[in-house]
This record gives sequence, structure tokens and C-alpha cells, in this order.
Amino acid sequence: MTPESGTDREILTYDLFGTAVRDLAHQIVDDGYEPDIVLAIARGGLGLAMGLGYALDVKNLSAVNVEFYTGVDQRLDVPMMLPPTPAAIDLTGLNVLIADDVADTGKTLEVVRDFCADHVAQARTAVIYEKPWSVIRPEYVWRRTERWIDFPWSATPPLVDRRGGAAH
Repeated sequence: MTPESGTDREILTYDLFGTAVRDLAHQIVDDGYEPDIVLAIARGGLGLAMGLGYALDVKNLSAVNVEFYTGVDQRLDVPMMLPPTPAAIDLTGLNVLIADDVADTGKTLEVVRDFCADHVAQARTAVIYEKPWSVIRPEYVWRRTERWIDFPWSATPPLVDRRGGAAH
């Protein structure tokens, strides 16, 4: 099964998201990796982390908030981790699986992986989509694409615009 594609967009439905989670979990199991914790990159990686947590029977889930994208093709110069962040001591010696929706530039994954590097036994990354220009090559990838991706949770505008605009 492949994602529906338009000429310039990948469209991920909730059904395909479920397939992606299960396929990624199979890759991880087949690779023999046994994470102690799934670390979600919020917001996009939260659903994937939850799904992988259930599929891999890992109850220890945590999240980091990283701001990079501020709009379509608009981003900060560098990704910034926002508080609260997990205490590095809480990750010490653990096998960490970092989950995010997409490795676009890869810089967000790089910031989180580097945050973990000096403390964890091992950190691996899992993403639904990887772009060919990503500076990080995730260990577990569901699909590779050059297109813009419409995720089911962000394909329609929010009901409330917290940046001062009108409600939708």
C-alpha cells in the first residue's frame, strides 16, 4: 500500500498512518532493537511515539518540544528545544527510540539526537517520511519522498488561531 499522491503532495490518511506505525514497529523488531523509552518530538512525533509504544510494548514515553517550522516553508535558522525537556539523567543508560513524523532538513532530529548522545546507551530514530536532503539518516523510515506532506492532523486549518487571527 502506498500513500495517495498528487503531483506535488503526499497525502497521509489516518488509515495509512496506522499502517505506517505497524510497518515501522516491524522494522524495529526485525532489527532486534529493544528501546527502553520512546522519545517523541512534539508535535508531529506524538502520535507515532504512542503507536510505537503500544506496538513495541514500551510504556516509558516522553516528549521534547522543538520549534523549527513556523509555517509552510518557513523556519527558524536553527531548531530550538523548548521547555520542559526531559532531564538528561532520566535517559542515562537507556536505549532510546526518537520518533518524529518527518525528517525534512533533519536538523530537528539532529538536535534531539545530540541532546541524548552523551547520556544514553544508544539512540535510534524512526520517522514516517524522510526527505532525500535530510542531514540525518533515520534508522527506521516508512516512506521516502521529495513532496510536501499533508498529514491527517495538519491538513486542515486549526479551529482556533492562537497567533491572533480569526477562528476557522
